[in-house]
Amino acid sequence: MKLITEEISNVQIITEGKGANKKLYIEGVFLQGDIKNRNGRMYPMETLSREVARYNEQFVSKGRALGELGHPDGPTVNLDRVSHKITSLVQEGNNFKGKAQILETPMGKIAKSLLDEGVMLGVSSRGVGSLKMTNEGHKIVGEDFMLATAADIVADPSAPDAFVQGIMEGKEWVWEGGILREQLAEQIKKRINTLVDQRRLEEHKLDLFKSFLLDL
Repeated sequence: MKLITEEISNVQIITEGKGANKKLYIEGVFLQGDIKNRNGRMYPMETLSREVARYNEQFVSKGRALGELGHPDGPTVNLDRVSHKITSLVQEGNNFKGKAQILETPMGKIAKSLLDEGVMLGVSSRGVGSLKMTNEGHKIVGEDFMLATAADIVADPSAPDAFVQGIMEGKEWVWEGGILREQLAEQIKKRINTLVDQRRLEEHKLDLFKSFLLDL
């Protein structure tokens, strides 16, 4: 199964309470079913409804539905990066509208500061599952899909689709001339091996130079 994330930038910021009881929330559509998204994937409504029901029962209802600030590189929620708690996830047609409370954690405080300064933040769902290519050219998320978190908070919901897709589908990407380029794992291994060989060569050159200085 592959790590799958989907980003949505249209979320609202809600403030509830006053003074010491003031709480900050983000609210909006966290998940969408039966529609091809901008990453060229579609989540069958049956699969998404089942997973949301499980997620609500096991996590949201027990106060354990947590999300992180930023783009985690795996399906596990890292407690040291938790910024918010998802308090509700309700189906509205083909959408699943969510609400999340910003917490008083180190990452939660960073998120609050960014929001207070007017930074536009989005949310990104995260899960694992298989992907199947259709004849129409888009991918269907498999029945084995498991939702890890309904929403991480991200500062770049408009990140290049290719970058997001590369992470999700286990492809290798490297910065080359300021552009993200796809590389096969074997090619990267060869480059690393080459660098190792070059390092040995440099060390050898240094030894030769030291010997030259000693002979002066």
